[in-house]
Amino acid sequence: MVYQALHPFIFFNVFVQVRQTSHRKFCFLFFLVSFGANCTSFTTSSDDQLLYHGFTSANLITDDTTIVMSNGLLELTNGTVNRKGHAFYPSPLHFHRSHSETVQSFSVSFVFAIHSSYPGMSLHGLAFVVSPSTNFSNALASQYLGFLNSQNRGNSSNHILAIEFDTVMNIEFEDINNNHVGIDINNIHSVKSHSAGYYDDRTSSFRDISLISGDPMQAWVDYNGEDKKISVALAPIKMEKPTRPLISISYDLSTVLKEPSYIGFSASTGSADSRHYILGWSFGMNKPAPTIIVNKLPKLPRRQGSNPQLKLLAITLPIASAIFVILLCGVFIIIVRRRLRYAELKEDWEDEFGPHQFSYKDLLQATQGFSNKQLLGAGGFGKVYKGVLPSSKLEVAVKRVTHESRQGMKEFVAEVVSIGHIRHRNIVQLLGYCRRKGELLLVYDYMTNGSLDKYLYYSDLKPTLSWDQRFRIIKGIASGLLYLHDKWEKAVIHRDIKASNVLLDSQMNGRLGDFGLARLYDHGSDLQTTHVVGTMGYLAPELVCTGKASPLTDVFAFGTFLLEVTCGQRPVNNSAQDNPRVLVDWVVEHWQKGLLTNIIDTRLQGKYNIDEACSVLKLGLLCSHPFTSIRPNMQQVMQYLDGDMLLPELTHMEMSFSMLSIMQDEGFNPLTLSYPPSGTSIGTISNISGGR
Repeated sequence: MVYQALHPFIFFNVFVQVRQTSHRKFCFLFFLVSFGANCTSFTTSSDDQLLYHGFTSANLITDDTTIVMSNGLLELTNGTVNRKGHAFYPSPLHFHRSHSETVQSFSVSFVFAIHSSYPGMSLHGLAFVVSPSTNFSNALASQYLGFLNSQNRGNSSNHILAIEFDTVMNIEFEDINNNHVGIDINNIHSVKSHSAGYYDDRTSSFRDISLISGDPMQAWVDYNGEDKKISVALAPIKMEKPTRPLISISYDLSTVLKEPSYIGFSASTGSADSRHYILGWSFGMNKPAPTIIVNKLPKLPRRQGSNPQLKLLAITLPIASAIFVILLCGVFIIIVRRRLRYAELKEDWEDEFGPHQFSYKDLLQATQGFSNKQLLGAGGFGKVYKGVLPSSKLEVAVKRVTHESRQGMKEFVAEVVSIGHIRHRNIVQLLGYCRRKGELLLVYDYMTNGSLDKYLYYSDLKPTLSWDQRFRIIKGIASGLLYLHDKWEKAVIHRDIKASNVLLDSQMNGRLGDFGLARLYDHGSDLQTTHVVGTMGYLAPELVCTGKASPLTDVFAFGTFLLEVTCGQRPVNNSAQDNPRVLVDWVVEHWQKGLLTNIIDTRLQGKYNIDEACSVLKLGLLCSHPFTSIRPNMQQVMQYLDGDMLLPELTHMEMSFSMLSIMQDEGFNPLTLSYPPSGTSIGTISNISGGR
């Protein structure tokens, strides 16, 4: 929505001109009335400054989720997930000096706050933006903060300067942590960033500030046109501007900012709800931004869980008189019964995991008592339910796993929490867990479009995936596996890669999920395990024979996954129990005959890129080769998929070993397992202390 009004800078110039006309009295009166209508939102001391104490009746360009609340608070995002919001001053400013390409000095100050109903997490952040346009309809939410997208990030034609206050650590953009301030120029990848905080003027020591504390804080952005230097400072709201800036870099904005440009704010949310607020704002051209008076700013809304009346009640109850003893006893009995109903397991060592533990009560309410109508699916390790968290209204998937032994539970929960720190666009976010009696509850992000196997094998329920969608899913899962194996702080072996564990988000992007069998270990170390876990049809021969998992056993399963997605066939066809057909052998037979195109999923009706599809089939054979020395690692797999490296030519002799014969020669006869359904995982939760 655009509130049309005359720019106060223009008012001054118009007024000077109309004084020379015979109608100057009437025009002067018009000037006073028009300018006075805006005084509730800002005041100006000259034609190159502005100051907002709240935004009631402010003339701003807003869109998407952004609104001005009744008390004058500017709310950029309203807690809706995966959305963006913007607020810009309605008239562009002239940053360049007259008859010169040089950008003038300018100064900005604003007070902001970020609220999140999910403890310790806010997705994502906000940014102060200088842009030649206020149209951000093509920008993306989440990690792009609402002002760029995956196609235009890094383009010099953007002419954008942004100061980001980011609450997520994104590996793709090389973020330093999940609580930082950065200077962005035409890109979401910061040219310089620093952990959020300030330098104490008295001790010169650095003090951290949590951007998601929910408390208001003030930021200052200064550009010195003569020195061509950008400086950014941050401090709690009641502090004066620190002498030493948080970030300072030399950069000539003359080649960046377009003439003229707009100033304003952009914010976005991800899969967890967040609310971004601006309380006050000031700007100055060739002079300091006017001082924001804290006492004049609007109040922030009360955060959930901060009801002072409840705190008062908790203090007064212990000293209540005997008159309330009977009532207190009744309340006590009710509380005891409720606690018995929602009883959870929690030991002292779990305190260190903090916000990763959900309450059983919240999960019970979220899933409507684990109702069958909320059931999303079931597997070898438990059932999965859709839920909506009562406090944040965040959609989640809750996996209910049964366990019979407490042995090794501490190590298992430690791994669950560690995996919960993984952030990657192709990995389903593990939000936390809950332990109760004989079960473990794992809480994941909810994926709107469900699992990939439903699209491959239940065509009457789901539409057919196009080849472009399949190829994008394949590349996405490969990227996620590469991150797990090589890019994260610890190496992670998933151990259960299959179509039913690949989930599709609202944009049909593939995300690898279900880390119930995953193992973590330090890079360079050797993972030892003695239990065979995984899914029939995806198990590498060396894993079956030795029980020892490695990144190459994941590569083997990924190779089978490539064939499965391309052919639309299960890894093991159980239609003939006496002679089950292994998908790898079937593809090898057609490859040797030069008939690869005959086995590509017929539901595609020939609408696919033949070169891409055949390359994926050959790569699948290479990845699922019985010998580990021939399989590529995930770094090489990504290079093959991106076309950065050519696939090696395999001879017919190299691919003449059938999977069944190789496994039988090693002393393992898969027929003795009677071939359970190919989507069934092998192993039980009781193995969690050993080779989960």
